[in-house]
Amino acid sequence: MSVELIAVVVSAVGIVLTLGTTMLAGFAWCVRRIESVEERLAARIDGVAAEMTDVKIAVARLEGPERRFYTPAR
Repeated sequence: MSVELIAVVVSAVGIVLTLGTTMLAGFAWCVRRIESVEERLAARIDGVAAEMTDVKIAVARLEGPERRFYTPAR
């Protein structure tokens, strides 16, 4: 093997390792970002669900049974 061939092989391995490491780091960053967005979205959904429960209770109190303004004669 000549020195040039060894240099080409070492350079190719270095490039492949660099690109592979960069792609792995980028993928890990994407996964972390998606998980953080998912956590924030879940928290917002839980907050809306709790608020909707309060709204449902308030609407039920407002609607309640019908009020009669007069009582029919018996």
